[in-house]
Formats: sequence, C-alpha cells, structure tokens
Amino acid sequence: MSAPTKWRAPRAEVDRLLEGAHGDPHALLGIHELPDGGAVVRAVRPEASEVAVVTANGEEFPAERTDESGFFEAVAPRTLAPTEYWLRVAYPDATYHLRDPYAFWPTLGEVDLHLAGEGRHEELWRRLGAHVVEVDGQPGVAFAVWAPNARSVRVVGDFNSWDGRLHPMRSLGSSGVWELFVPEVGPGSRYKFEMVTADGELALRADPYAFHTDVPPGNASVVFHSTHEWQDDEWLARRAERDLLHEPFSIYEVHPGSWLQPDREDLEPVGYRELAHRLADHCEALGFTHVEFLPVAEHPYAPSWGYQVTGQFAPTARLGNPDDFRYLVDHLHQRGIGVIVDWVPAHFPKDSWALARFDGTALYEHADPRQAEHPDWGTLVFNYARNEVRNFLLASALYWIEELHVDGLRVDAVASMLYLDYSRDEGEWVPNEYGGNENLAAIEFLKQLNAVVYGRNPGAVTIAEESTAWPGVSRPVHLDGLGFGFKWNMGWMHDTLSYFSRDPIHRQHHHGELTFGLLYAWSENYVLPLSHDEVVHGKRSLLDKMPGDRWQKFANVRALYAYMWAHPGKQLLFMGGEFGQWKEWSEERGLDWHLLEEPDHAGLQHLVGDLNATYRRLPQLHERDSEPDGFQWIEADAADENVIGFARFAADGSPLVCLANLSPQPREGRRFGLPAAGTWHEVLNTDAGLYGGSDVGNGGQVVADSEPLGQLPARAEVVLPPLGVIWLVPDDTA
Repeated sequence: MSAPTKWRAPRAEVDRLLEGAHGDPHALLGIHELPDGGAVVRAVRPEASEVAVVTANGEEFPAERTDESGFFEAVAPRTLAPTEYWLRVAYPDATYHLRDPYAFWPTLGEVDLHLAGEGRHEELWRRLGAHVVEVDGQPGVAFAVWAPNARSVRVVGDFNSWDGRLHPMRSLGSSGVWELFVPEVGPGSRYKFEMVTADGELALRADPYAFHTDVPPGNASVVFHSTHEWQDDEWLARRAERDLLHEPFSIYEVHPGSWLQPDREDLEPVGYRELAHRLADHCEALGFTHVEFLPVAEHPYAPSWGYQVTGQFAPTARLGNPDDFRYLVDHLHQRGIGVIVDWVPAHFPKDSWALARFDGTALYEHADPRQAEHPDWGTLVFNYARNEVRNFLLASALYWIEELHVDGLRVDAVASMLYLDYSRDEGEWVPNEYGGNENLAAIEFLKQLNAVVYGRNPGAVTIAEESTAWPGVSRPVHLDGLGFGFKWNMGWMHDTLSYFSRDPIHRQHHHGELTFGLLYAWSENYVLPLSHDEVVHGKRSLLDKMPGDRWQKFANVRALYAYMWAHPGKQLLFMGGEFGQWKEWSEERGLDWHLLEEPDHAGLQHLVGDLNATYRRLPQLHERDSEPDGFQWIEADAADENVIGFARFAADGSPLVCLANLSPQPREGRRFGLPAAGTWHEVLNTDAGLYGGSDVGNGGQVVADSEPLGQLPARAEVVLPPLGVIWLVPDDTA
C-alpha cells in the first residue's frame, strides 16, 4: 500500500502551535486519519534528534522533522488506537518510549462544563485540577484548569522538564476550561500551568484545585491520589444524628504548627500524624468536644496564620501530605473529638503565581479596585457575582467536609463579605444596584453555601465570624437568614474581656458589660470565643490581661472561665488558655508546656477539665442555649459588690445556678433567691484548693428555705469566695 500524499499539517496551524497560541493542539497533534487511507501521527519534541511511531507488535514508522522547531510527522498505513502505539523519542543522551497525550478524548463531559458554568457543580474538585485516572486502560493524570481569557495553556512539571512546548492543553470552548490527559504521570509529580495570558504575557500559575503542594516557600502543585482508608464510619453515623444546638459544644482552638513546636530550629515541626495522638490525648483529658484548627489550607506566608490562602483544596504541606491530614481527622474522630477548620472565602493574596489576575484578567477578583482590594489586609476580594468563582468556593467547602471528613467550617471575616463599604471611606466603594452597601452577590453565595452544606451533610456545622449586627446570621435560609449554624459572639467577648481586665475597684462602674449581652443572647445561636485574636499584637495573654498579683490573676481567669461556661452559648478557648500561658501567642514558637509543672498553672488546667466534664454531664448548661426560657436572672444589679448571679434550665426544667463574686473580698452569708427550696450542691467552686484557690466555700452544699426573695420562690445564704464563681444544683440533679 502506498503512503498517502496529503499528510502535512497546515503551515499556519503549525506556526500557531509553535508560537503557543493554539487553543486546540489535538487538532494537529496525536493520530489523525487521512482521507486517502492510513493515518498521520504528529508530535512536538523540540530537542529530539529522532522521533518514530512504534506499535505493540514492533512495527516502527519514522517521523519526519517538518519544522526545525521540533514538529515531527509520521505516516502509518492504518489507524491506531491510543494504546496501540508509543512515540520513540531519541535525544543525544537517551531514548524514551512515551504514550501520546494527544491520542485521547477529553476527560470532562458536557454536563460537567455546563454545571460549572452555572456555578452549580457541587463536586467540581473531581473534575478540575489534577486527577490520577485510567483512560482506555492507560494510567496517567487528567489535568484541567479554568482560564477563559488565556490565549493558550500548557501543563509543565518535572515529568516534562518544565518545558511548556511539550504539553499544550486543549480549550473546551466557551466553558473556559483547558484540558489534557498526560499518560504515565503519577502521584508525586510536581506541576504548574504555563499560559499565554490575555495580555500576551507568559505566566506560570499553581493549580487552584491542587490537592497537594510543595512545602513553602516552594509553590508548585503536586499530583496526589489518596490511599487513606477511613475508620470513622461510626463517628460520621453519630454525627448525622446530632443536634449541636442542644448538645455540648466545647471547642479547643489550635494553630497546628505551633501547638507542640520544638524549641530548636533545627528540629522538624510536629506533623499531622504525631499531632493526632498528642492532641487527642489532651482534648480527651480536658473534655473538649471539638478541635478547631486555624486555617490549614496552604498559604505562603506563615505570619498570616493561614488566613491568606493560596491552596483552597490543599492542607498545608508544612506538616505532611493530605493523607497525613486525613489521619489526623480520622484519629480525632475515633477518639470522639470533632474537627472544625477555619475556612477563608473572603479574600486571597496577590501572589503572582496564585489566583491574582489568573489568566491575565481579573478572573477571581473584581476589575474595579474599589471592589477588588481589601484595604485592611492587602489582599484581593473574591468576585461572588461570577458563577465559576462561587462554584470554586462552594466546591472547596464541600471538599473539606466530604473528602477530608471535617465536621464543620468556621467561616472567616464574614462581615467583610457582607458590606461593600467594609473598612472603606466614602468614595472608595461601589454601591449595589439599589444604592445600598450590602454585597448582594456575597449574601446569595453565603445562603447557597449553607443550604448546600447542610443539605448534603447532616450533622455538619458552619460558624460565622461576623462582628456586626447583621440580622439572621444563624437563621435558616428558608426563613431569610444567612443559614449558618452558629455565630461568634464578638460583642460578648469584647465586653467580657473589657470587664475582667479592669481592677476590681473599678468594675462597679462597668457592670453593664456583663449584663448587656443578655439583651441579645438569643438573637443568634452563639459561640462565646476567647480566640487567638485576643492574645496577640500587644493584647497580652488571657492570664496577663487580668489585674492584680499572681494569685489574683489566676483567680480572675478561673472566674472568667466558670462564668463563660455557665453563660448561654457554646464555648471556644484558644490553646494555652487552658493552663495560663503567660506570653502572647506567636506562630513562631510553641506553647510553654513546662508551666504545668507549677501548681497554679496545673490547677487552672484541672479546672478547665472539670468545667467541660460538668458542662457535658449537666443538660442545664447546653440544652437551651438559644432559648430565653432557659435563663433567669438571680442577681443582675449588684454592681457595687461586683456580684452577678443567674440560673440556667434544662429542657425538663431542672436548674443550675451560677453565682459570681468578681471582687477580691469574700462575701459571707450573701443572700440570694433560688428557683427552689431544699439542698443545693456546690458542683463547682473556682476557689477550690485543687484549682489553686483559697478553699473558701460552702462545704459542698447550700440549704434554701421556702421564703421567696424577689421573684424567686426560695432563698439561701451563700458564701461567695474571693474572685470566685460557684455552681449550684438541686439535690436531685447533683
């Protein structure tokens, strides 16, 4: 059979390809049937001395270099299937047999592209990015990236010597997605996308959907395929039946890179796997129900604490690979401890290799700097009006919950998303279509996020860090709320720390800082946060904020915690607070665990363990956090004594009374009204000697007679310890 004659590629098309401006390299490269029989195989191998097509049965068809830039064409007498031939590529020092990437069909379908374009592809992480797959029985990696305004895109990596000429990608039309299946590439390969941007610049970009990355300061993406076998089915089944609104929810906030950081710089930081066991032991001993990690998504700048994210799908490689992170979550679950991660959809850094002007245009951000740049953080704001951007963020949220098994997301900086004029002066922001300052696109995104998260994952939770009076943050979407499960109570945090940091002699003039929060305590489902933000940047540690001498500082912190655990709302305590860290927190050093050798530090940690144990045991403290009928004032107006008291009620009506004396003067025989006559047991006294206190108290119980006091049916004389808090429960519920 004679060879066909019209087999050369059109010159203009070859020029476009070699110039890096061709959107459909598969139209030229790979195997193509010829009109008069047979086929032609084309390849680009710029530095090769020889290229040939080799079949499985040993046939070989040499290729002709038809362009000096390295464009080769080989004629075969018949059409070959993608897995029926190799390219033999000879270089001066080596010869390789390679599968042809351009012989395979696209790995994305029309439905995927359509849903992504509408912002409704809830599992888009399964399609974009880099995926270890088999196509026609051939193992390799399917690469895909959204870059609608790029002139061309190539995948480069250590599998092709970072040479973009070798693997140009195919544009999938109006979707803006570029795709290429590269055979014989596997897990561990480092890669990026090289593109000619809309403005003609040559740029290298990390994969926005990468599951794994280089260890910073490296910023390449890494092909990853999980082999972790989950052992937390029992936990997930129980989680689906839970209702955290009416259950114990006590959160230990952790920066994983510094929780147990070695003292010496030459030692490696504690990774995810070791952290799993040490952290589980600690949380189990202290009774926390959940761990909340500061952002573990990949970020280039460690002093951002993870809040400037460049890898929305990649746990930071500083502490291990994604399966090491899975092990951490899995182990915590097996120990009965939930996992929440801080998640950052509000902004992203300007690093040129990441999302900023990704394809040469304002793709993930706004073009208008009045909308694009965040004035406080020097970062860029996501454009929530773009379907694909919303889909990117929605897929990230679901990935952490469904693929990495986290139990919830604490959504950072929600206030900055809701308001167009957030931290902006007049003239520095663009009103919405109605002339208001509400970011309507962000509002709809948050509603979509919460509706989808809760709809797909019963028992999962979302928590908003939202510092304004925006109504209905934790109201369901169908009731016109934003749909979060909980909201951080920033007002309570600010007022409470302001009060406790004052010298007791001045507290009488600021009593309202304790009582004001009860005017709005049931307007949202609240978490009471004593978070990382309160122990950095000159704010001092919780212990060091307290007034007085060493004994008084510890007494004040013990009182603060007991008051907080009894107050309506769930609890969050940042690491180090449980034992009284003296220094401000820094991501550069570990906690001062040696302080636990000192009795007052050890006593404080003992108290935190008892607070959690009692909180979990007594439904009065957690069943009705968001119901006003679950709370009653006992003493709200004793400002001159620095005394406050209230009762909490379980669903069955059983009470717990919290009485606080926030002055250093003991209150002997102080009379209080109580919800019932009879014997009341002192189930907690922060002045107990085992906590480091002076052992002033009531001998374990108080007896109330049936004489009313105020609006309460009984009264009792109580001893209140100095700078102390006691909890009382009736005899039948002790």
